[in-house]
Amino acid sequence: MSLNHKTIEELHQLLVSKEISAEELTQSTLEDIKSREEAVGSFITVSDEAALAQARALDEKGIDADNVLSGIPLAVKDNISTKGILTTAASKMLYNYEPIFDATAVANAYDKGMIVIGKTNMDEFAMGGSTETSYFKKTKNAWDHSKVPGGSSGGSATAVSSGQVRLSLGSDTGGSIRQPAAFNGIVGLKPTYGAVSRFGLIAFGSSLDQIGPFSQTVKENALLLNAIASKDVKDSTSAPVEIADYTSKIGQDIKGMKIALPKEYLGEGIDPKIKENILEAAKHFEKLGAIVEEVSLPHSKYGVAVYYIIASSEASSNLQRFDGIRYGFRAEDAKSLEEIYVNTRSQGFGEEVKRRIMLGTFSLSSGYYDAYFKKAGQVRTLIIQDFEKVFADYDLILGPTAPTVAFDLDGMSHDPVAMYLADLLTIPVNLAGLPGISLPSGFVDGLPVGLQLIGPKYSEETIYQVASAFEATTDYHKQQPVIFGGAN
Repeated sequence: MSLNHKTIEELHQLLVSKEISAEELTQSTLEDIKSREEAVGSFITVSDEAALAQARALDEKGIDADNVLSGIPLAVKDNISTKGILTTAASKMLYNYEPIFDATAVANAYDKGMIVIGKTNMDEFAMGGSTETSYFKKTKNAWDHSKVPGGSSGGSATAVSSGQVRLSLGSDTGGSIRQPAAFNGIVGLKPTYGAVSRFGLIAFGSSLDQIGPFSQTVKENALLLNAIASKDVKDSTSAPVEIADYTSKIGQDIKGMKIALPKEYLGEGIDPKIKENILEAAKHFEKLGAIVEEVSLPHSKYGVAVYYIIASSEASSNLQRFDGIRYGFRAEDAKSLEEIYVNTRSQGFGEEVKRRIMLGTFSLSSGYYDAYFKKAGQVRTLIIQDFEKVFADYDLILGPTAPTVAFDLDGMSHDPVAMYLADLLTIPVNLAGLPGISLPSGFVDGLPVGLQLIGPKYSEETIYQVASAFEATTDYHKQQPVIFGGAN
């Protein structure tokens, strides 16, 4: 029997009362993964034996009655370091890399008694918006297997949406948690930059990357963020703030809260049906007592251009370490040191990764640095100032997560520009280091739509408060894809 229809709190009660053991829950989860994996392709590695061994050890020790995550299985995106479990970043370059340390977020999850069940598929080195650039496989949308799951954290999203696991971790550099959450009808949060340690996250864009949680419900998302968020001396960008209880405002009234609706988020490039859905959501917030008003974020239109200069430049620098010398793939046909570098990188990296490395290297090169990288940094500051002006008067910003619902597999893979433009609603949040959540807000053409809520830095509790108010008064989160026993 599948146990993944039960909430984390319900599973916790069953574990505490000994109606089920951690080993039985883990075994049930492994069976759910196995029975659905062929259909969706969420995982690169499933860690059966290690997960069951950890579960048995927890059962012997006893489930912590005061810790709701004790004994709960967790799927982890494959660019987050896991000691003794392959961590490939979905790349040929790291096809055999087995880390000797855990990322801080994973170590924190272990400290809470969580069980890492496996590593999920993703776009190679997190570069993509459809989980089609993986070296290993293409992941499919949980609702319609002919559609993409979004990316780059597509495997983590489909693992939750299809009922393989209840909770998972992803990373978000330009929308890579929120967009797949939207496409798969689940909850995904990109935390404030620095709230979750990046130690052990294989770097893509160091000023943009952030680890965050996927879940079926808002409350479960907050519980997982409670577990992974921490100050960390191993991460120089870790925020020097006390970590809050992110569930503290869930269930509180939102009457009188001011929510901004940027006109740019409902303009050109947004599917009219998505726009209609978000306007309906805005009316729903008004019925709950919130004040929703139109505002402008005038520089957001430059977000995509700014992002692809900054992120690619940082990637160009970060990916220099993959050279065939220290670990991972090495080309066999090299006859000199230079050939080792050239052949390894030519053969080890996929097309999208090479495209971004070249774009970033060009942006940083002599004669072009001022025109591209420096200019992008200046416009990034204008985007940050736009948000600050809005948050001077409003609690949160509301908009769509993505301009369309999930598109066809191979539908955009031959058009990089179209794929890049699909991130126009999520990218500004990363450029400004803000927290943002995607939660289900209905369906268009039978596919889930994601509603995005954006807040000032360190406002996750308020985001969860408003998101849970919407969730508690709608039924969208209760609808499941056919693969998870739903009627859709």
